[in-house]
Amino acid sequence: MTAAATSLSLQTDDVDVLAGALYSWCAERNIKLRSQQGLSIASIAIDLYHAGHRTQDDLLIALHACELH
Repeated sequence: MTAAATSLSLQTDDVDVLAGALYSWCAERNIKLRSQQGLSIASIAIDLYHAGHRTQDDLLIALHACELH
């Protein structure tokens, strides 16, 4: 878990946004959520959320901009 993940207090709506973006990202790329790649993407998504990407669409755009595979 990243420092951002441990210092960021999340509400239910926040978790829903993060989970929705993560599920969508992984489904698009046929990545298992519990794989190392899925965990890495989750960490990046949390960091992006903490950086101000607060909607599912905004998070997905930011993840796409990272050009992750």
